[in-house]
Amino acid sequence: MRPCPALDGSLAGLCRHNILVDRILQHPAARPVGHGCTQVMSNAETFLYFAYGSNMLTRRLRERTPSARVVGSATLAGHELRWHKVSKDGSAKCDIVVAKAAQACVHGVVFEIAVADKPALDIAEGIGMGYKGCEVEVRTANGALSAWTYRATNIDPLARPYPWYKALVVAGAKEHGLPAAYVAALEAVVTREDPKPERAAQNALLVALPLRDQAAAAAASGQFRPAA
Repeated sequence: MRPCPALDGSLAGLCRHNILVDRILQHPAARPVGHGCTQVMSNAETFLYFAYGSNMLTRRLRERTPSARVVGSATLAGHELRWHKVSKDGSAKCDIVVAKAAQACVHGVVFEIAVADKPALDIAEGIGMGYKGCEVEVRTANGALSAWTYRATNIDPLARPYPWYKALVVAGAKEHGLPAAYVAALEAVVTREDPKPERAAQNALLVALPLRDQAAAAAASGQFRPAA
């Protein structure tokens, strides 16, 4: 596999369908999004998004961004997954943090999403209210990609996720075939009961759809292949 050309000291490379920052800023659809980050575009009308929590589940993400199309599974090197982001519902949500162990990585899924859906994604993720957006480099089976994602700004190490949220994360990991050991680690996370049963029931409906139907829906959307 031919490596991607070097971009700068913070990114190892840039693959096809990603546009250099200066070119992005020249496009009328592009805009800075705060915290020193710039939106990552795959072309003039879409951007690449790295999901590592409940948004890995295609059906979940498409409720928020109907245009979402699966690129494929990916890993974020040098990071680890934490369940400590304080949510407005009182529970913990996922976050990515820099790991001390060099071999550590976070598994997730890259999606291609229409720029028109970006505001809805920011609202759903609570950008400016517990999450901030940033650019990361992830590795796929076909090479490196620069993608948009979210990091937590409000954390509590003692916070625990609700069972339905963990179930969404696990379902997304299984849908996209993430490593069995990684899925097992997700399943082992300790939870606490949601005090609102109706909310738990509503979110459980997303998990109830058979995984084969989720995978078929993802496949029907088409697959994106970066340059090798």
